[in-house]
Amino acid sequence: MLLKISTIVLVPALILQGYRVKKNTPRLAEPQGLRKGVIGQGKALSILILGDSAAAGVGVEDQREALLGCLLDELVSNFKVTYQLEAKIGDSTLEILQRTKQLDNQQFDVVITSVGVNDVTKLISPQKWIQQQKGLYTEIEAKFLPKMILVTGVPPMNLFPALPNPLGWLFGQYSSAMNQKLAKFIENKINYQLIRFDLAHFKTLNLQMARDGFHPSQEIYQIWAKQISQCIFSKFM
Repeated sequence: MLLKISTIVLVPALILQGYRVKKNTPRLAEPQGLRKGVIGQGKALSILILGDSAAAGVGVEDQREALLGCLLDELVSNFKVTYQLEAKIGDSTLEILQRTKQLDNQQFDVVITSVGVNDVTKLISPQKWIQQQKGLYTEIEAKFLPKMILVTGVPPMNLFPALPNPLGWLFGQYSSAMNQKLAKFIENKINYQLIRFDLAHFKTLNLQMARDGFHPSQEIYQIWAKQISQCIFSKFM
């Protein structure tokens, strides 16, 4: 209720700040590079990355520097990796769900998701959002029969350099509430793990975001990929 009231009260400021942020924030393109292939040597492993602009690697120039490339760097010495990336700038949960439904039925050992930032910017209520998430993961389970699903939490958007207050504060409230519901949703699911996007920790390491102040940098993609690879090694090695 407090979140809803805060949203209503802040609407005039949100409209003004949202316009300014959109006008002043550099628009970065999705990186170039392969999004599908086979690489590495060792035990066979298939991975699918689904999601939004962060999953797509916005913030760097080439997929080799993005989440996909950084993750492959972690895995190729131990696995022969069949990989596929399905992600697009601006996609919300419902758009990612529709994209997923259009993919061919096939088995992936690991599905990695990055979903939520664009739901926050649309001010989707956490209650509605978690229902949409449940629909997305039901589809993922049925279509891909994964042995592991790695769910990346919604970043703490109050720490995005591009977002001034109160816009950043409110988005941070949304992302926090969404993460609480997401953690509760997956806590009893054996083959799920939550990957926390810990910007506060990244800052203690003096890591910066991309030049738009909204997307990960190569260094952050590397840490994110390391977290994911550790989960994969623990299950498949």
